[in-house]
Amino acid sequence: METIADILLVAGALGAGFYCFILARRLSRFNDLESGMGGAVAVLSAQVDDLTRTLQAAQGTASASTESLEALTDRAEGVAKRLELMVASMHDLQEETPPSPPETSPVGPIFRRRDERGAA
Repeated sequence: METIADILLVAGALGAGFYCFILARRLSRFNDLESGMGGAVAVLSAQVDDLTRTLQAAQGTASASTESLEALTDRAEGVAKRLELMVASMHDLQEETPPSPPETSPVGPIFRRRDERGAA
């Protein structure tokens, strides 16, 4: 009975060893940097680094654009205030009437009527 238990124990140990050998080979292929999951992880890590650098550059550009836009907005507000003052001052001016053209007779200025020349 002990020999049967020893034989089963040795068979189980050999089966477990063979199973571990198979798992080790699969794990080495899984972590292979060329074609396995290790390569995919390395590629994804490089892409994350590239995206992080790109994001930082985009944030720098966005902050510079924001500062420029704020400066332009402040300048536009100043110009709008000056224009409002100019328009308000234009309302305060009196409208000047254009001079009326001199009245002329259809005949011409040489031939005036008697009452326009005065009594002679």
